[in-house]
Amino acid sequence: MPTNFTVVPVKDSGKKAKEGDEDDDVDDNNVLKEEEEDATGDGVPKENSPFINNTDNDKGNSYDGTNMALFEEEMDSNPMVSSLLNKLANYTNLTQGAQEHEEADDDEGPKKKAVKSPQMGTFMGVYLPCLQNILGVILFLRLTWIVGTAGILESLAIVVLCCSCTMLTAISMSAIATNGVVPAGGSYYMISRSLGPEFGGAVGLCFYLGTTFAGSMYILGTIEILLTYIVPKAAIFVATKKEDEVDALLNNMRVYGTCCLVLMSLVVFVGVKYVNKLALVFLACVILSILAIYAGVIKTIFEPPDFPVCMLGNRTLQNHNFDSCLKTEIIDNVTVTTKLWELFCNGPDLNATCNDYFTNNNVTLIQGIPGLKSGVITDNMWSDYGPLGMKVETKDLESISGGDTSRDIYMPYVVNDITSFFTLLVGIYFPSVTGIMAGSNRSGDLRDAQKSIPIGTILAIATTSFIYVTCVVLFGASIEGVLLRDKFGDSVKGNLVIGTLSWPSPWVIVIGSFFSCCGAGLQSLTGAPRLLQAIARDGIVPFLQVFGHGKANGEPTWALLLTGGICEIGILIASLDAVAPILSMFFLMCYLFVNLACAVQTLLRTPNWRPRFKYYHWALSFLGMSLCLALMFISSWYYAIVAMVIAGCIYKYIEYRGAEKEWGDGIRGLSLNAARYALIRLEEAPPHTKNWRPQLLVLLNVDSDQGVKHPRLLSFTTQLKAGKGLTIVGNVLEGTYLTKDAEAKKAEQNIKSAMSAERTKGFCHVVVSSNLRDGFSHLIQSAGLGGMKHNSVLMAWPGTWRQSNDPQSWKNFIETVRETTAAHQALLVAKNVDSFPTNQDRLGEGTIDVWWVVHDGGLLMLLPFLLRQHKVWRKCKMRIFTVAQMDDNSIQMKKDLQMFLYHLRLDAEVEVVEMHDNDISAFTYEKTLVMEQRSQMLKQMQLSRTEREREIQSITDESRSSIRRKNQEAAEGTNLSRQPSQLGDTQEDEAQLIHDRNTASHAINDKAETGPDRVHMTWTKEKLFMERNRNRECNANVAARDLFNMKPEWESLNQSNVRRMHTAIKLNEVVVNKSQGAHLVLLNMPGPPKNRGGDENYMEFLEVLLEGLNRVLLVRGGGREVITIYS
Repeated sequence: MPTNFTVVPVKDSGKKAKEGDEDDDVDDNNVLKEEEEDATGDGVPKENSPFINNTDNDKGNSYDGTNMALFEEEMDSNPMVSSLLNKLANYTNLTQGAQEHEEADDDEGPKKKAVKSPQMGTFMGVYLPCLQNILGVILFLRLTWIVGTAGILESLAIVVLCCSCTMLTAISMSAIATNGVVPAGGSYYMISRSLGPEFGGAVGLCFYLGTTFAGSMYILGTIEILLTYIVPKAAIFVATKKEDEVDALLNNMRVYGTCCLVLMSLVVFVGVKYVNKLALVFLACVILSILAIYAGVIKTIFEPPDFPVCMLGNRTLQNHNFDSCLKTEIIDNVTVTTKLWELFCNGPDLNATCNDYFTNNNVTLIQGIPGLKSGVITDNMWSDYGPLGMKVETKDLESISGGDTSRDIYMPYVVNDITSFFTLLVGIYFPSVTGIMAGSNRSGDLRDAQKSIPIGTILAIATTSFIYVTCVVLFGASIEGVLLRDKFGDSVKGNLVIGTLSWPSPWVIVIGSFFSCCGAGLQSLTGAPRLLQAIARDGIVPFLQVFGHGKANGEPTWALLLTGGICEIGILIASLDAVAPILSMFFLMCYLFVNLACAVQTLLRTPNWRPRFKYYHWALSFLGMSLCLALMFISSWYYAIVAMVIAGCIYKYIEYRGAEKEWGDGIRGLSLNAARYALIRLEEAPPHTKNWRPQLLVLLNVDSDQGVKHPRLLSFTTQLKAGKGLTIVGNVLEGTYLTKDAEAKKAEQNIKSAMSAERTKGFCHVVVSSNLRDGFSHLIQSAGLGGMKHNSVLMAWPGTWRQSNDPQSWKNFIETVRETTAAHQALLVAKNVDSFPTNQDRLGEGTIDVWWVVHDGGLLMLLPFLLRQHKVWRKCKMRIFTVAQMDDNSIQMKKDLQMFLYHLRLDAEVEVVEMHDNDISAFTYEKTLVMEQRSQMLKQMQLSRTEREREIQSITDESRSSIRRKNQEAAEGTNLSRQPSQLGDTQEDEAQLIHDRNTASHAINDKAETGPDRVHMTWTKEKLFMERNRNRECNANVAARDLFNMKPEWESLNQSNVRRMHTAIKLNEVVVNKSQGAHLVLLNMPGPPKNRGGDENYMEFLEVLLEGLNRVLLVRGGGREVITIYS
């Protein structure tokens, strides 16, 4: 069962002759190179494809024509159609594994043998391998017992149930297998490429475990046939007591099974080609055995075979230790006891004490195989389940119960070795219908895989289903019920029950089933390691990568060792009936996901879903999936749960640690459809207040090397979101996309790396725009999709705006504030963001202080609650401060606020801060004056280069016209020789004018700078407090007039700015006094002025407001309620 493949382009012979010996060397290593590429496990077709983005072989053929000159610049990446078709025609795929590896071993010359194109047809390539894998150990060793125990009707139900499951799975598998080329890898490849690496890895490993345990089952079947039917005397452990017989049998199975496993593993290790060569022999054994069964059934019509069964009363007896089914017999007119007498009595004498049941009941001899005409079918129609140790009895004979039954265990009765019930039989029988993947596993060897796989697989299932159904009916119609329920043939001298029916001899079945089990075991030990190697080489399960390596010829040595180890676990279980349900679970889970893959692809109607096999429907796939799930729980609910837990753990592990693969799987398409449906639903109406959560657009800055400037902003995002809701991390690069595309991709990659490091779950969006302001505006307007859009913007405070020579840094910030307000989005601005805690920090006892000055939707109170859900902030307490004015009742305000928080279900301390001092201090005036003078100075200094040149040009033009008027008369008599000197004078005039203009500009700046120095007074906070205390008793107007008298410049200040500065200073004093030691301070963010001329003053106000605070989050609501008291 090869499970990996190599794709080898076959080169044109003429071209090869031209290219010479160098290309021969390349060809020699071609297979290994392809394997190395496969080992990376990228699984992305375009990277391994020789058709797209691979023009190395065409570089010698430069394009000289003119018909396609329009496309000549695209030739490097996109080949011409003619070139593509030529490569497709010379392209083939071969099975990686047995054949070419063994040929490589045999190859002693420097050149490898020419690779032959696959030539297998439907019959040899699919039908017979499936037949060999499906028919096996259960048919020969357990089917008669299942028919006798469950009855014909329930046995037919079991067969139909299991065969329907595999038939529906085969239909789904045919659709998937004909939807493009399926390399050798079977169900693993189909599921992983259809449902994604997580499902593929989980189900692939389950399929691997199922195949491995199947090897255990076949080996146990081999040993059971060997020790029970061929050489019973070879047993190492022999029970001295009757009750120890079961343990002795299991121990023999363990010892011989381990030896058999080691031997088979060595055969597989030495050479797979021997296994492949013996496959036809094993298949011939299976077919001959089945033909012998049908021949034996036909023979029973005319001459039933003689296999008598000895009955004591209605109980079946084991006849290993006696020949005649008699209590006594007459020899020479003397009545003597038989060996049967000695088994039930304490001696050979006629007066010996015997078992009561033996004394009360007669011995009867019945025919074990009465034949088709006997009418035994009516007796075998119904089930006969029983507990462990129940005696195999018939209802047709009378029976008188004995007295003491405690000694029955030591009597030679045929008894049930396990408790039997319907669901158990389903689990035991199901492995007999597995093996339907054998054809798809050989797809690389098929001449036309897309035609052969559906036809061969479905025909094989139909054939085997017919065999199983007819066998159930024929066994029930030909064999006596007590013999059917005799699992090991103890009542017919240890003969294989199905062997008693065969013709010409029971040994045909015994030898045939023995070799069949051997062959199936070798096939499992061959296929399972290659399946594991394929999974390991895909790289989706990191800890399995070591098993992707093997011998130099590619044989999976390490995978074979692991397979042998897991197989030994099944052998140590030692019971065929206990191992069969285990592998049933794994195979059923595999089939379940094959059906799911087909159903998903059909329902999604993806453009690439174009199977050549047309006789499928999503309803059939869904029915097959439901049937698989039902059979799992019918067989063994606890094994089903264990198998699902194992698959779930593997799924989550691959999702968490596995390599990221993009295989165009159906689950991704399903996610897209679900997302589209959800987005359309979200668009129907805005979210209710109860469902509102901050969906963040994080505006992140990068440095000149596209590295993230403030990674703590992402940490804070993670702490605020805890992985819930939408997070879009946006960045803007200045320039054009055509020139900045590489930088944009680098920035996006760096941001994604930072998001991964900070565990920020979300999306990255890098925009290239002609200027930063427009880029941020585009992000705010268009980030997100449909109803899944951001409602809040998070950004860092521009801490270096004062030191920056470019005013755009703070102008962009203010415009962003305005645009978020216009878009009705909340805004969060983090100041000193680099001092915010990382995700690894754990803040101790402390507070998150909320300063609730104005109500803009309740976001201020929601944010601390969300932060405290994260372990970084969990120990912090929440405090809410609000500001009371002169006319406010602060006590009532506190009570109302506490009641409001109680209804909001928020735990927080409440404090009302009173601000009564309304007089505007000299410190405020001084701050305002410095601010306005700085603003005026910046306006003078920060003329753009264009404005300067335009102003200079106007002055130059004016001076030229003046000079031209003054010298007009003199200029009329000048000759050409004076023109250079005149030009020089003009240049000197221009230079003088420019110098004068610059001097004037500098004079203004100097005046502005030296203005404040003319009043030799420096205001500090200490002087402010002294001045305020000294003038507290004075009238406010008198105080203001006195201040203006001290510094006349103050009177000309903008009173609006003075009032704003006063608010900022007073509020800052209160906040610093109360919250300087808080872990985080949340504060209402004042809006920018409507008059854009005061933007730089707005930045000053905010700086004053936040002065002296470490971690601050300025919050500006989006104009809607985000928190509610209602449930």
